[in-house]
Amino acid sequence: MDDDLHRPLYVPDLLANALSQDPQRPLLQLLGGPMLSVGEVRDAASRFVQALASVGIGKGTRVGMLSANRPEVLHTVNAFQLLAVISAPMHPLGGFDDHLHVVNDAALEWLIFDARYAERALQLAKQVPSLRLLAFGAQDGADDLCVRAETFAPRKLVPPKVGPHDVQRLGYSGGTTGKPKAIASVHRTGLQTVQIMMAEWEWPSPPRFLSCTPLSHAGAAMFLPTLLKGGTMLVLPAFEPAAVMQAIQDYRINCMMLVPTMIYALLDHPRFGDFDLSSLETIFYGASAIAPARLKEAIERIGPVFSQFYGQAEAPMAVTMLRKREHDVDDLQRLASCGRPTPWVHVELLDADNRPVADGEPGEICVRGPLIMDGYRDNPQLTAEVFAGGWLHSGDVAVRDPGGFLRIIDRTKDMIVSGGFNIYPREIEDILSQHPAVAQVAVIGTPHEKWGEAVTALVVLRSGQQVVADELAAMVTARKGAFQAPKRVEFIAAIPQTAVGKPDKKALRARYA
Repeated sequence: MDDDLHRPLYVPDLLANALSQDPQRPLLQLLGGPMLSVGEVRDAASRFVQALASVGIGKGTRVGMLSANRPEVLHTVNAFQLLAVISAPMHPLGGFDDHLHVVNDAALEWLIFDARYAERALQLAKQVPSLRLLAFGAQDGADDLCVRAETFAPRKLVPPKVGPHDVQRLGYSGGTTGKPKAIASVHRTGLQTVQIMMAEWEWPSPPRFLSCTPLSHAGAAMFLPTLLKGGTMLVLPAFEPAAVMQAIQDYRINCMMLVPTMIYALLDHPRFGDFDLSSLETIFYGASAIAPARLKEAIERIGPVFSQFYGQAEAPMAVTMLRKREHDVDDLQRLASCGRPTPWVHVELLDADNRPVADGEPGEICVRGPLIMDGYRDNPQLTAEVFAGGWLHSGDVAVRDPGGFLRIIDRTKDMIVSGGFNIYPREIEDILSQHPAVAQVAVIGTPHEKWGEAVTALVVLRSGQQVVADELAAMVTARKGAFQAPKRVEFIAAIPQTAVGKPDKKALRARYA
């Protein structure tokens, strides 16, 4: 029997098919620039496919990208899918060491960049002479990919033949507990991710999606679902709170994706009340924990539009979801939940011996199903550890309530052991964030001669607000007991973030050790 008879349609197939329909429909606009139709995006994808192929980039070629948001980034990402390139996204906010790690660890063959990252690209090429360069625009030491693409006439898009275990992307973990790990995302994972996003995510009809995260990194993941839903993607060059709210008002944006720190930045902006945000129907949020008190504030000030997804690079978008209707502003425990498992995955809370735990008891979130990565690139030992017992071990400790809602209480590696007691920083953070003077908080363990580790709270205050450390410690004592109260409170200007917007507790532990 012909193997093609029952072969699934993977992301390259979906992309090519969707771009072949409704060519006049508006699809993509970098705000301030022209609106591109489906047909124009299709033709651009074809030109970039041919341009990349003309320099030898094809199936299995490992390519990175460093660029600000621009339409050519998305055309290139689409071309990667249509050529079966292995992409290794590099976050624009990452440092030189982070980028060099990806270049070396992924054995990148090519790097595509724009003018903003020209100096970084040349530095990387100097360190790794085998790295070849392409640029969006005229740049020293690199061929102009945009000019090259314009020399080709559009052709019909022909998706490559790929298999379920062919690698499509080398994603890198946030690196909050060490060097970022290369996660082999295969075409099976990519297809399952899109299926879950189409079936479970609460999209308006049709979506007018505002992208303000890097398209060269994770932001492009929203393009195909928006296309398949018959929507339009509008893109900002970067996240800036006032610009985001202005765009929502001016373009009647009805959905977007934010990380918690972005939500806080909108709420805390002095001009928040000046903008009309009533067009919003859904704000997808995730990537890190959100303070329940601040989520309650967001719902009360913006509306019941928040939809949470929980996953990780090893099992992306999404393992669980907390839907809009499940956000109960009168129940902070519910607002601390990451929702219930989607029907597309098997999820269990397991103890240290891989045994299921009872409701209300802490256990590690463990996952099975086609969403799961194939493993860590060239790291069989770590892959075996994370797949112990036939489950993906997420590293997140959670409890389940009788309704099936999971509440993450912390990362296993962030847990504090003080005087023989296990203390979960997330629980303390959720308490402290309820104080009206607190904008953000991160809790870590710091070395202590007597107790082993001491609970230390790093607090960012709201503008013009004050609170004393003893008052914050008393809040925790009243709720969790004196042994969990912060022994040290430091008021800081900002909590450092990883490149993907998570609190960088590794940096905080190094600073306050």
